[in-house]
Amino acid sequence: MTTGGAQVDELSINTIRTLSMDAVEKAKSGHPGAPMALAPLAYVLYTRVMRHNPADAEWFDRDRFVLSAGHASMLLYSSLYLAGYGLTLDDLKNFRQLGSPTAGHPERGDAAGIEATTGPLGQGISMAVGLALAEAMLAARYNRRGHDLIDHRTFTIASDGDMQEGVASEACSLAGHLGLGKLTAFYDNNHIQLAGETAMAFSEDVGKRFEAYGWHVQDLGEDLSLKRIEQAIEAAGEATEQPSLVMLRTHIGYGAPNKQDTSAAHGSPLGEDEVRRTKEAYGWDPDAQFFVPDEVLTHFREAAGERGARAEAEWNERAEAYRAEHPDAWEELSLVIEGRLPDGWDSDVPKFRPEDGAIATRKASQTVIQWAGERVPHLVSGSADLEPSTLTVIDDGGSVEKGDYSGRNVHYGVREHGMGAIVNGLTLHGLKAFGSTFFNFSDYMKGAIRLSAIMELPAIHVFTHDSIGLGEDGPTHQPVEQLAHLRATPNLYMVRPAGANETALAWRFAIGQTSMPVAFALSRQGLPVSNPSGIPDDAIHRGAYVLRDSFRDGDPDLILIGTGSEVHICTAAADLLEADGISTRVVSAPCLERFAEQDADYIDSVLPPGVRARVSVEAASTFGWSQWTTDDGDQVGMTSFGASAPQPQLYEHFGFTAENVAVRGKSVVERLGARA
Repeated sequence: MTTGGAQVDELSINTIRTLSMDAVEKAKSGHPGAPMALAPLAYVLYTRVMRHNPADAEWFDRDRFVLSAGHASMLLYSSLYLAGYGLTLDDLKNFRQLGSPTAGHPERGDAAGIEATTGPLGQGISMAVGLALAEAMLAARYNRRGHDLIDHRTFTIASDGDMQEGVASEACSLAGHLGLGKLTAFYDNNHIQLAGETAMAFSEDVGKRFEAYGWHVQDLGEDLSLKRIEQAIEAAGEATEQPSLVMLRTHIGYGAPNKQDTSAAHGSPLGEDEVRRTKEAYGWDPDAQFFVPDEVLTHFREAAGERGARAEAEWNERAEAYRAEHPDAWEELSLVIEGRLPDGWDSDVPKFRPEDGAIATRKASQTVIQWAGERVPHLVSGSADLEPSTLTVIDDGGSVEKGDYSGRNVHYGVREHGMGAIVNGLTLHGLKAFGSTFFNFSDYMKGAIRLSAIMELPAIHVFTHDSIGLGEDGPTHQPVEQLAHLRATPNLYMVRPAGANETALAWRFAIGQTSMPVAFALSRQGLPVSNPSGIPDDAIHRGAYVLRDSFRDGDPDLILIGTGSEVHICTAAADLLEADGISTRVVSAPCLERFAEQDADYIDSVLPPGVRARVSVEAASTFGWSQWTTDDGDQVGMTSFGASAPQPQLYEHFGFTAENVAVRGKSVVERLGARA
């Protein structure tokens, strides 16, 4: 590998350090210490090791880099600026300011070259596992003899905090089990975290832990020479059947006379005096701020840009040869590269009929997954050891295993935290990926779900056993507050289909998303199947619709609004109410977020403003429902945790019966009538 000479190497490394210090100092906020310590590693990666092209940040066969230690964001921003990814010096000067692409933690989409939104520790390295897994799966499916079209590596930098977070342990355990040899993680072992030294709470042997996971481990100690780092990366690449951990004993705040190796260099600016002294220690002009020597910028951009352009041009030639020889495989692969779906994939959505009998929505989902799997070749399934219960296996899709990554079903084991993050990584790489578990355990995945929403990433999260209706497992397994929790998450569609036909439409809706994650809540128990002709084709896209209108023309006396397994209870309650002379409309609301996005005319057509008598029915917390029932309405829902009993007894006990809903609805009508 060529270099720019020792002098330019040192100047480049110190430029990363001083840009990082200056940006944090100007913002009066940030984490200068880790970028100062890790500058040699970033320099080696961006100028000597990684196959990447700053002129085309989305080149498909590029190496991926994820800064899991997201607090060290100025390390990434400085490197991206110097490499020529489009950031400017003004962007660095506006670090952590409103509207700037240089946010406090890396945000995917804010600037070219940021592969993932990182910040919550452990999530970045876990998403890197997903990226590496996607590379292995795509290579196994699409590479052909003489055509290794997919052949890139994934690099990530992790901190002490990443190593302490449980999500990283789950993901890294699975990475070792699967033998993801193209994944290399660098452990910034600087012995410092926010509250002080790591020794206050962390003393395990991380290297031995990762060896137990099945990783190839190297400990460089304090040797951060460029040659030694390159040698370690080369050795990691040779360990083709193991992911690699490279441990670096760095010194946080490197070169700061008074703050090196202290927590004061972690989460706060160094201070003007300390910045001056540190620059003097580097042989830098202490009065120069955001100074970039010409030779550094020239060298960095030649080393990154020219190498990257050549690598991409060579890959494009190979891609053309592949396309000519394997046109069908290329067409499938191009769906992933371009983020497309096959033409006409969503025609002939499965339909279910009343004569099919009661069908749990998880069971209907199983049928629809097979339909989708045949039409969307890059749909990838997964489950946290619950495939027999979530019913999410793609039949004949094969399992992803060590040494054979050609399957479409990922077995995550009992690792919900890791599954959520890995699904995000798979989706970042262009796959249509979903993971599944019981709805109650979405709590374990909330961090990853939140990041998919922030990244506008169309990951799919499939949750079954969606209410107290799961029965005997009791309150520890019965979700009550989870619907409200996920509905409160911006940029996430929470879909709870009322029956088999809504479930089919829900899958079409979710797979078609390009910038929104979707979560499903599916029932364990069987539900009546409505006639498909009564369910509009845009039922999920609209979010809510009139399933059954009242017996009289004009506005009804009462509106019952249900989701999921409670919609048929609303319908039965409407029969009782109308027999009592109360005209009743039943609204199915599978996705309240979509409904809220509709124009006022449509919302008013479903829920006429003049009809204040409204009752929501949902076997979950009532939190948030007053938006739709108004203050004059009522909510039939859960105000406590559940209990252990068969499902019919639980629904009777907690009031989810047609009789109780009818009583509550009649009470609202009478109360409003008396008030009028």
